[in-house]
Parts: sequence; C-alpha cells; structure tokens
Amino acid sequence: MAIDRARAHLAKYGLEGRIQEFEVSSATVELAAQAIGCEPSHIAKSLSFMVWETPILVVAAGDAKVDNPKYKAQFATKAKMLTPDQVVELIGHAVGGVCPFGIEDGVKVYLDESLKRFEAVYPACGSSNSAIRLTIAELEQCSEYDAWVDVCKLPGVE
Repeated sequence: MAIDRARAHLAKYGLEGRIQEFEVSSATVELAAQAIGCEPSHIAKSLSFMVWETPILVVAAGDAKVDNPKYKAQFATKAKMLTPDQVVELIGHAVGGVCPFGIEDGVKVYLDESLKRFEAVYPACGSSNSAIRLTIAELEQCSEYDAWVDVCKLPGVE
C-alpha cells in the first residue's frame, strides 16, 4: 500500500509516528481540512504534472491555483496534469493520497512559494485518509525537493 511506502520514507527522518489516519476521507483539500480541523489553505496539496518526459510534483498551499503563465515561465511548457492512471504508475500514489513521500524514482518535487506563508502544513501520506503536520523546514527535508518555485496564484490575487 502507498501509505506504507510513505511511512517507510518518513521513517528515514523519524517522522513516521506523526502520520494521522482518519476514519473519514481526506482525499480533497476541503475533506482534509475538515478531518484535521484546520483551514483549507494549510493543506499541502501535491499536484502531478508531466514536464517533457519527466513526471513532477508541485506541492502547493490548499487555496492556491496553478497560474498558467507562471508555470510556463518556470518549466518552459504548458501545465499538463497527469491522468489518475498515470499518477499511480508514474508517481506511486493514487489521486487523493498523492504526496512527495515514497514516490517513484525520477519524480522531481517542487515546493510552491504559496506554502511559505505558514509555519506548518499538512500533506497527505499516500492514502485518501491520511496526513502529517510538518513545519516548512521538515517538508523541505523529507520531501527531498528539487527547488522552490512560484507557479501558483492565491485567491483574490491577480
């Protein structure tokens, strides 16, 4: 199971004991915020894209939306999200539980600037009913990210 892959990955950083598993779904930003008891913006959603031939994850704040011109400026291509089947095959987790922990080799992880507003955020842990509270420094460490990017916009900001 993907949560086991995420748990094993987080164990390398001594964080596996902080994974929360819920009796309810946390598969969307809204459901995760309800399950955790936080604002949706504090959910760290992992968005799956294909950049040329490389699958990537962009981890962004729950209230952020991909800004196509910013994305194209960053990656020199249009934003092309993976299909649910591609997400499982290329990333290693199913939609609803996608996270940067325990992913397939070769997947590049980018953290979006929208996360920097918060001291801590809640990414999923490989299943549609899990999450973990991480500080931004912990997220940087255990996501093994490639770079910070600015490819999203926030509500009310043009």
